[in-house]
Amino acid sequence: MMLAIQSLIADLSETSVYAIAAVVAVFVGFGAGIGMAIATAKALDAIARQPEADSKIRTTLLLGLAFIETTAIYGLFIAIMLVIKVL
Repeated sequence: MMLAIQSLIADLSETSVYAIAAVVAVFVGFGAGIGMAIATAKALDAIARQPEADSKIRTTLLLGLAFIETTAIYGLFIAIMLVIKVL
């Protein structure tokens, strides 16, 4: 198995490596989307349990979502740079 993987990696061209790296960078966006969905669900659950803490929970949620979105933007930026390098 390892020998097959090593021979496959050895046969990859530089363009193929950049394309694979771009695909991996795009998957960062999928991870960020899943993270945002989970964070929003947990925040809504927390607000449902303690409505009086609504403003604190919302502030923390928006700050966390901003950090998650930054990660997604970095992944998109890297993917675009890799695709431009391929072309």
